Amino acid sequence: MANQLLEFKEIIRSKQSLQQRQPDKQTRKLLFYLFTSTRGGFTRLRIIIHLLEQPYNTHQLAKQLDLDYKAVQHHVKVLEKNNMISKIGDKYGAIFHLSSFLEINIGALDEAIDKLDKKMNHTKVYL
Repeated sequence: MANQLLEFKEIIRSKQSLQQRQPDKQTRKLLFYLFTSTRGGFTRLRIIIHLLEQPYNTHQLAKQLDLDYKAVQHHVKVLEKNNMISKIGDKYGAIFHLSSFLEINIGALDEAIDKLDKKMNHTKVYL
């Protein structure tokens, strides 16, 4: 997973626009919550990385990520509810792509990946 996070950081950095926009405090909090403070954060990040490349429907994402369809469906709903992705179409055939909100604030996702990396590689020691 740590190697994947490094790959994700490189992908995000390559997608950042030349005009570096500093995200506001609420946007950073939202991204940190969605990708670092919940159990499904890594899976949501994987979905975002795939949608950076091209739009997918839920079934295609499930196949690409090698995950259960219902799990992907849940994470897609969470991302859509929080304005990270948008959909075109209805029901089964709906195609998902990155929202303009996330595209504008893609730089803050880089910070969230750093925080997720620290969280995943941190080992707890109990005395």
